[in-house]
Amino acid sequence: MKKLILVALVTLIGFTANAQAKFEFKSETIDYGEIAKGSDGIRVFEFTNVGDQPLEISDVKSSCGCTVPKKPDGAIAPGETGTIQVKYDTKRVGPIRKTVTVYSNADEPVKALKIKGTVLSDNKSVLEKTK
Repeated sequence: MKKLILVALVTLIGFTANAQAKFEFKSETIDYGEIAKGSDGIRVFEFTNVGDQPLEISDVKSSCGCTVPKKPDGAIAPGETGTIQVKYDTKRVGPIRKTVTVYSNADEPVKALKIKGTVLSDNKSVLEKTK
């Protein structure tokens, strides 16, 4: 009887250890393209928890203060979708090349996402419109 209980516990622990949350992003890079200075800098990374345990995002950080990420409130159940909002400061003219790092309980606990694009100066935006 003791052996049967031990085997059952080891099997249960083995199944529990394999249970995991898992990200599947629609895209791991957001391309702003060419956008005008001062335009809307908010974009969203969409993902699905394709694992079999709730996905808990503990933190989301950006590579600089010009990018402000927002993590989802609460856990994302298996099969459910969630979003990570990113707001880039479009008052900064020039290329956008930033990393947003996601910390979670997923099988890949640290995930790097990218944003890219170019914020055009007022002069370049006006020149493009007149062509």
